[in-house]
Order: sequence, then C-alpha cells, then structure tokens
Amino acid sequence: MQCLRSFLSLTLLTLAPICLAKEPPIQTITWPPSGTPVVRFDFGKFREINSQGAGRRELTTDTRAENVWGKLIARAEFSVYFFDKNKIRIGEGWIQLSNLGAGQSVKFELNVTCIGNPTSLEVIPKFLPPELASYLPATTVNITVNSVPQGAELKIDGKPLGMTPKLVRLSRGKHLLEFAKEGYSPGTFPLEISSDDVSGGSVSFELGSAAHDTLELRDGSVLSGDLESMSATDAIVRVGGTLQKIDRNQIKRILLIERQTAAQQ
Repeated sequence: MQCLRSFLSLTLLTLAPICLAKEPPIQTITWPPSGTPVVRFDFGKFREINSQGAGRRELTTDTRAENVWGKLIARAEFSVYFFDKNKIRIGEGWIQLSNLGAGQSVKFELNVTCIGNPTSLEVIPKFLPPELASYLPATTVNITVNSVPQGAELKIDGKPLGMTPKLVRLSRGKHLLEFAKEGYSPGTFPLEISSDDVSGGSVSFELGSAAHDTLELRDGSVLSGDLESMSATDAIVRVGGTLQKIDRNQIKRILLIERQTAAQQ
C-alpha cells in the first residue's frame, strides 16, 4: 500500500498503513514493561525529513504496533518520549490505537520534531480501556479543603496536613478526609479523585454539633467543656480534663448539649 506521510508542528503522526523499511527495528518496546503484555511497538531507523537550525530536526520512523493482549483494544493513546545519549528528553510523539483486534497489528509513520539526536525512546500511556486503567500514571490535582467552622485539624489518609482551609494535592483514587476541632464532634469525608477531575475544586465539610457545653462569660470569653455542677455561687466545669471553678456572677450564658445516658449507649 502506498506510503502516507503527514506533518505537524510538534507531534507528527499518521495511522494510515504504510510500507515499513526492510531493515529490522532498532528498538522494540513491549508495553507494559511488566505483567501481561498488551501492545508491542517496533520502531525503525530515524530518518531526517527537515532541518530547522539550532539543532531542531524533523524526524520520521516507521512504526508497527501489535495487539498481543488477546482482547480488542477499542481505544488507547500513548505519548512517545525521545531522549538523547544523556537521557535528556528532546522530543515527544503521539500514538493513538483504535479498534485493534487481538493479534492484529497496524503500521504507521511516527513523525516528531526533536532538539538534537534521539538515541532512545519511552512509551507512556495517556488513555486506556477501563480494564487497563491501573497502568495509567498517577495524576494529582490541587483542591481546597475547608470546614464549617474553619480552623479544624485536617488529616488525609491518616496524615496530618494542618488547619482548614488548606490547599492540598491529591492523586487519583480514593481518599479519607478527617476533621477535628475542639468543641465539635469530629467527622470523616470520603473523597475520590477521578481521571476527569482537574485542579481548582474545593470541598467543604460541616462539623457536627458542639461536643461540649459552652459557657459564655461576661468578659466576652467562651469556655468549652463539660459542666459538672453548679451552685448559687459557682460552677464546676471540666475543660481539657481539668476541673475549673467559675464564679457564678462571671457567667453570662450557658449552653448545654444533650448527652447520652448509660442506657442509651
């Protein structure tokens, strides 16, 4: 079949069948590198098709992709990174496979603009069928985590991350957010980051009702604790495990929370 060639500014690729060069491939990559093989790529010799100065070169290589998975690959996309002899990345190509049946192969020209001379390459998946999604590189997104009220201690997957509001970076997958604030019932929030999520989102968690009684004093200060007893002259409050005696005349308002009795527990 007649060879076809297309030219793009950075990543140049056509998946139309072409005539491969007769010489053997200079590099064969089986992806994934471990586990059950899915696709085998054969890359031929690089040929220069244009030079733009300052070491910038347009190259092409005859390429063959074979489905060795045993199942239909409805759609898969890969980045191909090109490296020089010092392992510095100098170019990037793009491969898209569509409706490639088990045992079938497709031949195409992979064209790329490189800065220098490529000596090796690497194939990285960018989109895969759901059965192969675990092979996708981990991606992270920035997300703002807040609480109502603010100032809660935040843990994600058991790791302390400071006080809310907090800008955090999360990888794809499931996470558990934990919130704790003195005077409020702690809470947890499950969060899942999908491959479609992007940075800039936010999560706000409303803490539960106050976990302790609240005493508002006449000087404007507020105590959060457990009211143990009260008389005509003073009140006994347990704050942080310590009993404090408060002059009854210093108390402006008391807010009591409902507590479970032993029978309710």
